[in-house]
Amino acid sequence: MKAMRRAIVCVTNDLCTDNRVHRSCTVLRELGWDVLLVGRILPGSLPLQRPYATRRMRLFFRKGPLFYAEYNLRLFLLLISRPAQLVLANDLDTLPAAFMAARMKGSELVYDSHEYFTEVPELFTPDGRSRLARRVWLALERAIFPRVRHIITVNDSIAAAYRERYGSTLTVVRNIPMHRDLGPLPSRADLGLPTDRFILILQGSGINVQRGGEEAVLAMRELPDCLLLVVGGGDAWPVLHGLVEQHGLNDRVRLLPRMPYERMMQYTRNADLGLSLDKDTNLNYRYSLPNKLFDYFRAHIPALVTDLPEVAGIVRRFSAGVVIPAPDPARIAAEVRALQGNAEARKALRQNAIFAAASLDGEREKAVLTALFQDLERAAPAYRQL
Repeated sequence: MKAMRRAIVCVTNDLCTDNRVHRSCTVLRELGWDVLLVGRILPGSLPLQRPYATRRMRLFFRKGPLFYAEYNLRLFLLLISRPAQLVLANDLDTLPAAFMAARMKGSELVYDSHEYFTEVPELFTPDGRSRLARRVWLALERAIFPRVRHIITVNDSIAAAYRERYGSTLTVVRNIPMHRDLGPLPSRADLGLPTDRFILILQGSGINVQRGGEEAVLAMRELPDCLLLVVGGGDAWPVLHGLVEQHGLNDRVRLLPRMPYERMMQYTRNADLGLSLDKDTNLNYRYSLPNKLFDYFRAHIPALVTDLPEVAGIVRRFSAGVVIPAPDPARIAAEVRALQGNAEARKALRQNAIFAAASLDGEREKAVLTALFQDLERAAPAYRQL
């Protein structure tokens, strides 16, 4: 009897909210691979149910250099102890262990770069530790990236940046969600939301520094008849709590923790406007194309976004929102008030968001990923004989 091909997919998060990784695992499973998804578990991690095997490691360290060292050591030991013909590394922080293990075992390696990792703002803070961390990550990237044959990333801008840096050809698979039944739409009252307010939403598991969360909260000082929902988590969360308390905005801002995707989308579908406010302070954010934009369109709401190439390009292409130069609180408030006062404009933007959701089909992105894995199999026919 022919044994099933095995793939191990690696990521450093807790597996709960990463729809991109879930899509990769789903595609592999549909192609006949036995999939194991490896991540970590945190104190606040949500329960996990997937149609493939998962393993969440409990680590001693949770952040910083010791976390990355511990995770990669544990991951390497796991990878070399289990048979797998394919290793899929998600982001640079899983690549060292995945690359070494794949080389030792003769496994095929696919690398999915979710962002421009060595250009994230956390590696550009003034302290020496951050500068040293960037040098280390950049050295690892330079050593490994050019030696990986199969590389995926999230948009054309990041693909072009990597091609310029390393001469590598990347496959672009955007973060457009696959079709999922979101279920019936609960009313605002069912969710404990006011029925008479204009609701803004900013969502994401990585609401970190320089992503506009602070400016969104401060804009609410001028929007007494609006409600801002911030759903998710990230480095900026304590700062957002502090701003809400400092400016007495508890009646205008609600900070909601990470939740299952379908539950989060219940709030998004009840909102009037989605926010994506990354700042053009680093190349990673400049080239970002976050999941939230596609989630807003899927919820049939327009978006207020900053003028960054990928995000603003899509909003302008479909006329499905408003583009502002930078996340200035006064400008955010002014644009919201303008929309509140123009019912016809709101209706047109919502219709365009619905059209954008229909046009930006996640199944097409899935097809690109499927083709990549199929090409990989054809190039290594021994897989079919295992």
